Amino acid sequence: MNIGITGASGLIGRKITDLALRRGHEVIAFSRSPSRPLPGCTMRAFDGLTPPDLSGCNAVIHLAGESVIGLWTPAKKRRITQSRVLGTRAVAAAIQAMPHCPEVLVCGSAIGFYGDSGDTELTETSPPGTGFLSETTLAWEAESLRVTRCRVVQLRTGIALAKEGGALRVMSPIFKMGLGGRLGSGMQWMSWIHLNDLARLFLFTTENLEISGPVNGTAPWPARNLEFTKTLAARLRRPAFFAAPAIALRLLGDFSHELLDSKKVLPAEACNHGFPFEHPELKTALENLL
Repeated sequence: MNIGITGASGLIGRKITDLALRRGHEVIAFSRSPSRPLPGCTMRAFDGLTPPDLSGCNAVIHLAGESVIGLWTPAKKRRITQSRVLGTRAVAAAIQAMPHCPEVLVCGSAIGFYGDSGDTELTETSPPGTGFLSETTLAWEAESLRVTRCRVVQLRTGIALAKEGGALRVMSPIFKMGLGGRLGSGMQWMSWIHLNDLARLFLFTTENLEISGPVNGTAPWPARNLEFTKTLAARLRRPAFFAAPAIALRLLGDFSHELLDSKKVLPAEACNHGFPFEHPELKTALENLL
């Protein structure tokens, strides 16, 4: 299969690309800098606004977008929204205009769709929440629904755990210095997934003709922030005495919601279709990564 991947040079994109190549697929990688090759890939340009050249793609995995990590200034929030909404609109327009369109579009999304939900268990049928990220994700997914000529999947990713980057790479040095601790009360649910499982799930939804619509990209066993903190500290053999008070974290503005909001998201669709998680539990996932 020829798979076109936007955002192929990012953390998740690199892992999906490597896995797809190992499975014998051909990968067409779309990048703002196509002159910088990715090993084993055909490179094409995508600026995030102009419909890309998807010719020859049997499937498209769309990941490109501004990172949500960082202080959410007005300019940062505009980049987050525009990169996802306008980028997905461009990909959808390209597919709709093709004489021979791909068989599937798997559009990266996020569990930010659900907002702060306390202890409520969330599945793909749960309604959207409120707030900046929920509204952005809702608009983002709506753009993918402009595609009517092939199967469409919205893969709502949780916190991707990886030694190569992401949240764990930020947290590990702090915990290694003995400065780690819970965020706020620590009772908020964190819905995480091992990066290898996330990459496998993207390809699983690409290859499985029975899957369409939203799919939660999270492990089956979410953890409270306090449990996550203790498990990570134990794995690194460090104490975790410290705590970041919620009142202090709220000085980060809207980004504090990413740290303090509770989302207990379950991968119902993945489980219903028999996806085999290799790292379903936090303890063994961290042992593998660290």
